[in-house]
Amino acid sequence: MITKRLLLGDEALALGAVNAGLSGVYAYPGTPSTEITEFIQEDALARQRGVHSHWSTNEKTAMEEALGMSFCGKRAMVCMKHVGMNVAADGFVNSAMTGANGGLVVVAADDPSMHSSQNEQDSRFYSNFAFIPTLEPSTQQEAYDMMPYAFRFSEEHGIPVLMRMVTRLAHSRAVVETSDAIEENKLSYPKNTRQWVLMPGNSKVRYKQLLKDWDDCVKASEVSPFNKYIDAADHSRGIIANGIAYNYLMECFPDGCPWPVLKISQYPLPQALIDRMAKECGEIFVIEEGQPFIEERLRGMLGTPLPIYGKLTGHLPRTGELNPDFVREALGLPQLERKGASQVVMPRPPALCQGCSHRDVYTALNATLAEFESPKVFGDIGCYTLGWLTPFNAIDSVVDMGASISMAKGAADAGQFPSVAIIGDSTFTHSGMTPLLDAINENSNIMVIISDNLTTGMTGGQDSQGTGKLEQICIGLGADPAHVRTIDALPKTHEQMMQIFRDELAYNGVSVVVARRECIQTARRHAAAAAKAAKK
Repeated sequence: MITKRLLLGDEALALGAVNAGLSGVYAYPGTPSTEITEFIQEDALARQRGVHSHWSTNEKTAMEEALGMSFCGKRAMVCMKHVGMNVAADGFVNSAMTGANGGLVVVAADDPSMHSSQNEQDSRFYSNFAFIPTLEPSTQQEAYDMMPYAFRFSEEHGIPVLMRMVTRLAHSRAVVETSDAIEENKLSYPKNTRQWVLMPGNSKVRYKQLLKDWDDCVKASEVSPFNKYIDAADHSRGIIANGIAYNYLMECFPDGCPWPVLKISQYPLPQALIDRMAKECGEIFVIEEGQPFIEERLRGMLGTPLPIYGKLTGHLPRTGELNPDFVREALGLPQLERKGASQVVMPRPPALCQGCSHRDVYTALNATLAEFESPKVFGDIGCYTLGWLTPFNAIDSVVDMGASISMAKGAADAGQFPSVAIIGDSTFTHSGMTPLLDAINENSNIMVIISDNLTTGMTGGQDSQGTGKLEQICIGLGADPAHVRTIDALPKTHEQMMQIFRDELAYNGVSVVVARRECIQTARRHAAAAAKAAKK
């Protein structure tokens, strides 16, 4: 039965996966991908079927857990933001070598304009590097429709499929037509288990087959329902547009584009369709959201010299999100009249919430470090990263998940003192345990502060894998129990926090201070839920 629902792009993708017989989603929260797993966690059918939807410790474990479900013949999905692909890369790249048994879809949500990210990397480079086919929806409806197609493609070709989303599509809503759900796969196992054992002898055989299969993936792209060639009368120019960029192009031409258009939403690039455009058109204009992935490859794919325009030629911006205005300007169309920015609501930089425990940690830390000549504090990825901003100005570096401890150790190796790392509870279990083990093994002279707000606060309050276990984890890794300290991060414990910091900075070795207080946002939600329950 066909129904209509108003859905975010993330939600459309999630519902498409559930209705396509999903058995498990594995993910670590990261904007703009978080809502995919959250939707599945609340979906009635997913709950009824017992679809796995618990958060994983990090993207690498999520990728490998989903690969294990695929091995058993079930349909699995992995979700992460684009920088999470860096963490999952080991399993992701090697999953092309093992192949897939049950359908396996890896969702990478890219973040052009870096709304909440360290960079603008484009996940299509990972799929090309790994020889894994990619789907890229243009609309919320396509995000839904692509999921059953992706799972079938994965099973028919025996390979994982990457689904690339971008922020604007993930976080905008549209009406989506949905269909009835199909049943989950039954348990089944790979016919050729040798290729799942990546010993060199097996891998050499598998790699040759993978390269042959890549040719089949190219042919599949050429007949894909998501790639289409739209001819037009004026062949002086041809336009290639990917994913959401195709929507921006069509907004500029509500009555139809005057030039031929090749919409690309399935990769590898469809060679035959590109060859057709190159033969029929005098020049090619590439409009793509993200880095110039298509534009760069065109220059190697075309056998004849042909003018190619896009980001590499400066006709479109290399940074930030595309929009219809950029497309209009690039194509030489008159700009539409726009109203100026509102002066009623002024932009406001992000800040730590009032009542946030991180505020109290930074206040005590700053006061303590003022007693030293040249302290350095290495930060990490989380809402506590906002401690870099005024009024705290408390951290000197932020690079990636877990880098606070690694960099503090490296700085201490160089002779820096004091060398302090500050990391959140979820980030610590994501990527902080291994560098802490390095520091413990070398007895590095660092102080690690785990600012524990009992949740994954930056992405909306998801479960944190280390809740209630952080001290035991640190001691289990080999930290001296006498120098694993815990304190409630409150204004009234300010002097006590300062004294603990002083004591641990005076210790010549690894010390860990767990500064704990629940996130003010989740505390409010828990209090409201408790009050509501009390009234019943």
